[in-house]
Amino acid sequence: MFELLPPPAALLDFINKYKKFILLGHKEPDGDCVGSQLALASLLRGLGCTVLCCSDGPFKRTEILPYKDQFSSVITENDKKDAAAIIVDCSMPERTGKIGESITGMPLALIDHHAVGDHCGDINYVDGNSPATTILIYKIFRALNIKPSKNEVELLFFGLCTDTGFFKHLDDSSAEIFQIASELIKAGASPKTTFALMNGGKTLNSRLLLGTILSKAKSYFNGKLIFSTEEYEESVCFGMESRDSDMLYQLLQSVDGVEAVAIIRQETPDDCTVGLRSRDWVDVAKIAGSLGGGGHKNAAGILKKGIKISELQPVILAEFKKIFSV
Repeated sequence: MFELLPPPAALLDFINKYKKFILLGHKEPDGDCVGSQLALASLLRGLGCTVLCCSDGPFKRTEILPYKDQFSSVITENDKKDAAAIIVDCSMPERTGKIGESITGMPLALIDHHAVGDHCGDINYVDGNSPATTILIYKIFRALNIKPSKNEVELLFFGLCTDTGFFKHLDDSSAEIFQIASELIKAGASPKTTFALMNGGKTLNSRLLLGTILSKAKSYFNGKLIFSTEEYEESVCFGMESRDSDMLYQLLQSVDGVEAVAIIRQETPDDCTVGLRSRDWVDVAKIAGSLGGGGHKNAAGILKKGIKISELQPVILAEFKKIFSV
C-alpha cells in the first residue's frame, strides 16, 4: 500500500504569498483537469484571491462542456500583472497549448500526478501514486484546514472518477483513495450524478464513430496488443462532439488476452495523437515518454506534429515489440 505525499510547505507558502493567480491545465482537458482547476480556483477565491482559469481547449468531452464558460482562452498583460501561475494535471507549460506561452517568466507552481515529464515549476507538487490530480487538490484543502464546499467536493469527486474510470483502474493498494472518496461523498458528492454526467449525453454519431474505429482494430504480438486508427476524414464526417475514448478503450481491453491498446488519430491533416492503455503490467507511460508524450503506467498519450498515421504506426508498433518480444 502506498502513502500519498502531502503538499510541500513551499507550495502552501506560494499560495499564501500571492493574491492573484492564473490557473492552467493541459490542452484537450478532461474531467480531472477541469475539476482540479475549478476546485483550486474556488479555494483560492475563498482566501480572497483573484483567479483566472484558462484553457486552450478544445472542450470535446460532453461531461466537461457544462464548465466551458468558466475558462478563458486569453491571458492579457493586465491579467499577468502581480500574478502567479499554477499549472495542474500537466507536467510542463508546453502541454497547456499555445496559451502556456503567455505565462513565461511568471512565478510558477506545478501540481500533477503524472510522474513522466519535465516538472519545471519553481515549486512542484508531483505524486505519481495519486490516481488523479483532484486528490492532490483535496490534500491542499486539508493542509490549509479548509473544509470544501458541496460544489468543491463535486468537482474533486468528478476528477477522481474520470481519471480512475469510475474506480475500475484502482487495486488493493488504493485504500487511502477510497477513504478520500468516502469523505467526498459524506461532504455531498453524488456517485450517481457523477456517473450520469460522465456517461450520458452522447450523440449517435459518436457511437457510429466508435463502430468505425472498432471495425479497423487489428491484433498484434499474439493478441497482446490491439491497434486501431481514426482518420481525419472520419473525424470530419462524424464530428468530434462527445467523442468517447473511454468506452472505446474499455471495449478493446475486454478482449481475451489483450494487455495493451493503441489508437492513433489524425487530428489534423498534419498532426496525430496517440492514446495508449494497458490492463496491468505494461507501462505505457514509458512508451509515451520515449516519444515525447506522458501519462500514467496504464494510460498515456502522445502528440506528434507533422506526421501521418501511416508514418507513425510502425514507430508505435516498434516500441511495443520491445516489450512483447522479450
